[in-house]
Amino acid sequence: MAVAATTTPKTGDTRATASAAPGTVRRRRPRPGRGIINVLLLAVSLVYVLPLLWMLIASVSNLNSFRLALPDALTLDNFDAVLNVDTTYRPMLNSLLLCGFATLVTVVVSILAAYPLSRYRSRLRRPFLYTILFSTGLPITAVMIPVYSMFVQVDLIDSMPGTTLFLAASALPFGIWLMKSFMDGVPLVLEEAARIDGAGAMTVLWRVVLPLMRPGVVVVTIFTFIGMWGNFFVPFILLLSPEKLPASVSVFTFLSAHDQTQYGQLSAFSIIYSLPVVMLYLILSRKLGGGFALGGALKG
Repeated sequence: MAVAATTTPKTGDTRATASAAPGTVRRRRPRPGRGIINVLLLAVSLVYVLPLLWMLIASVSNLNSFRLALPDALTLDNFDAVLNVDTTYRPMLNSLLLCGFATLVTVVVSILAAYPLSRYRSRLRRPFLYTILFSTGLPITAVMIPVYSMFVQVDLIDSMPGTTLFLAASALPFGIWLMKSFMDGVPLVLEEAARIDGAGAMTVLWRVVLPLMRPGVVVVTIFTFIGMWGNFFVPFILLLSPEKLPASVSVFTFLSAHDQTQYGQLSAFSIIYSLPVVMLYLILSRKLGGGFALGGALKG
């Protein structure tokens, strides 16, 4: 008669006993390196939080001080001083027109340019992609002098449409590169099925590809709009009339070289200036969490 062999842990082996006992929870020893990393991350987060905290306090403070200090009393006079047509309303409208139309042009052109780069093969495809990648790292200040000369020659200086087109052109390399990366994730099987049903290239792009890569379009839209919204140098050079300047340039009027800077009004204007970007992110952030819903499209 065969006897089943059994193994029992030794009495002194506490590790084997603990692992064999059901319901036993093994406690991890605290690592000293993890505490150091947490302290470093906390210090880095404070570097970003303190300027925001200073801006919030200064916007409702009755003290026009550069130092971070609690105010004697809370007041909304700083917001009342900046909420007018010349200071806030017209510059904010100019910023929305410039950045909104430039973002729209960038997204549409990026989609049309990324589709053939993602789907078709050519000898010029790789050099063109490398050129786009190089253009994404080119600083805008390096091309502003020839651009300004060109705008003067073609009579586009101090022109809102001309500045809008240049903002869109400067954002196109990054938009095309990012849009192509998202478009590569859409399976070709779906396009082939649509083409068998008689759909053309543009129909396939707008009816099949774009609905599946909608989160990618949202990402490109947000990044493009944020980059244009904070652009100071381009409208400062290409726009001359005060009534055409966007909010990113009009904020310069709060600064003074004679120690008369209105820090409270500057902070209040900065909070108002940040609201469109925050609202855009909150509105479109729901689409970012959805990911690419390709699983249901491939079933069957």
